[in-house]
Amino acid sequence: MSTETRSASTSRSSEKRSRLLPRLPLMYRKRSSDDINNLATVSSSLLPAFGTVVDDGSLHLRKYIIAPYDRRYRWWQTFLVVLVVYSAWSSPFELAFRKVATGSLLPVDLAVDAFFAIDIVLTFFVAYLDKSTYLLVDNHEKIAMRYVTKLWFPMDVASTLPFQAIYLLFTGKMHKGEVFGFLNLLRLWRLRRVSELFTRLEKDTRFSYFWTRYCKLICVTLFAVHSAGCFYYWIAVHHKTSDDTWIGAQVHDFEHENIWMGYTYSMYWSIVTLSTVGYGDLHAENTGEKIFNIFYMLFNIGLTAYLIGNMTNLVVHSAVRTFAMRDAINEILRYASKNRLPEGLKEQMLAHMQLKFKTAELQQEEVLEDLPKAIRSSIAQHLFHGTAESTYLFKGVSDNLIIQLVSEMKAEYFPPKVDIILQNEISTEFYIVVSGAVDVLIYKNGKEQFISKLGAADVAGEIGVILNIPQPFTVRTKRLSQVIRISHQHFKQTAQQHNADGKTIISNFIQYLKGLKKEMLEEIPFVTELLDDFNTENIAPTEGPQHHEAPNYSGGANIEGTAPTSTPSSDMLPLRVIIHGHHPDDRTNDGDKMGKLVHLPDSVEDLLSLAEKKFGKKGCTILMADGSQVEELQALRENDHLFII
Repeated sequence: MSTETRSASTSRSSEKRSRLLPRLPLMYRKRSSDDINNLATVSSSLLPAFGTVVDDGSLHLRKYIIAPYDRRYRWWQTFLVVLVVYSAWSSPFELAFRKVATGSLLPVDLAVDAFFAIDIVLTFFVAYLDKSTYLLVDNHEKIAMRYVTKLWFPMDVASTLPFQAIYLLFTGKMHKGEVFGFLNLLRLWRLRRVSELFTRLEKDTRFSYFWTRYCKLICVTLFAVHSAGCFYYWIAVHHKTSDDTWIGAQVHDFEHENIWMGYTYSMYWSIVTLSTVGYGDLHAENTGEKIFNIFYMLFNIGLTAYLIGNMTNLVVHSAVRTFAMRDAINEILRYASKNRLPEGLKEQMLAHMQLKFKTAELQQEEVLEDLPKAIRSSIAQHLFHGTAESTYLFKGVSDNLIIQLVSEMKAEYFPPKVDIILQNEISTEFYIVVSGAVDVLIYKNGKEQFISKLGAADVAGEIGVILNIPQPFTVRTKRLSQVIRISHQHFKQTAQQHNADGKTIISNFIQYLKGLKKEMLEEIPFVTELLDDFNTENIAPTEGPQHHEAPNYSGGANIEGTAPTSTPSSDMLPLRVIIHGHHPDDRTNDGDKMGKLVHLPDSVEDLLSLAEKKFGKKGCTILMADGSQVEELQALRENDHLFII
């Protein structure tokens, strides 16, 4: 096949698959521009209650109402988180160092408070999700009532009011007391925004969970260190004797020293205490400092346990698959040693187990099992439709048949030199090679012989499945190979529903058999008689009853030919039996020892007529191997031996 032809075929296959894939559901997060947002961040998606109908009409909000998942509003919230980080640093800092609270940081605090005041106003125009119906509420009165009656509104207002500036406005002078320093601590209420941000990022698959969680732990640690250091410095400043403090014992008249010198000492003490190093150069000098140290070290015990527990969980979670793989390999080694398995078989087991873990991310069977069948079918169509369509077996069949077959296909990986199919094993499934290469082998006279090589888009194991015989060949991987597996039962059930496609499959199969090497044909039972008796012209649909030795069913071909009949069978492959031209107790006829494999006709008369044609003598009685007489063909089973006398 030329490159241009293959490209055109691939293009047509892609177009067909695009028509087959389902359209995206209506339940997605809409941007303000009405386009589909990234579906990776499912944490903010709006889920409807069972029985609730959600369509495009229900996603339109009233005028001047902001959707909580609007992209612009999300950016605004992210900007506020940056301001929250500043507030978390400045509030304890201004409590400990009063000079900056009324000096250089006052304009910055006023600007930050102004942004949060704007956010309070915007909140009255942001729709919210009703948890009883899981629908957006865009009624102005309900939005306002919900916000005002909850704790959020008074705390937002209290944490935003610039008390120092208001006092200056009404009195004309700056207050030097500590009350405004403690009121500024109300700004720490804004930290809930940071917590909400991390919660959303942890559920957002676009960001690494490990690094998101790691950054959160660092932020918690830094805030704890900063706050403890500032409070400890505040205790020293308000002690009646400055030299009788933890920092006064080291730095005389520290209150008049540089602010950043005091902050450095505070952070040094806080980090040393948190890490339980305790050099002893900075220690409590009075009762108040000792009490604070007691509570801070008790807090450190809990914080350290929290940090160690979370970090351990993150590290172990990242290595859990490695531990599972090592345990599985050790189990295989113990099993192989206990049962004294051959070295080659043990190597195959180890290679398969290692490959299973390496390709787990590509297969993810447990993930696919949780998905709806329609989504799983769409994934299968995207992955395997083109490969299945390009195999010789499905050339010329309808898309409907391929779609139904592909929906139940399973992908597997096999390492090099591993047997996929064993000779003479029961035929329960066949394989299509997606990538890699496999060798077809036979065992004859105790020796292994190479027959042929199969590559991408080739089929392995279909001879045993279609003829319903033990697998005639061993199929072994030559290098790392990906295959898709098709169940015998599913293949038969699907083909029975498509009569014309069944005929096409059998025609393709017969043409394939005719092109096989002689040594391969010799290993397939009855295949020589099948090819001698098969007439490809009889596969095409015919008008009215036909009387000839040919296939007499819709969607299949007789392996050995059938007698005249006027009622086509609905199965793709009718029941097959083995007929003999002698009595079951007569073992002298060596030429008829194996019998002849034929498709079971629709009546006893047709079977007797077929036997007469095969053996050259007319029979009138049909016996089983145990000598019982056959009166109804419906009582027969697949591969029964019938003796015509």
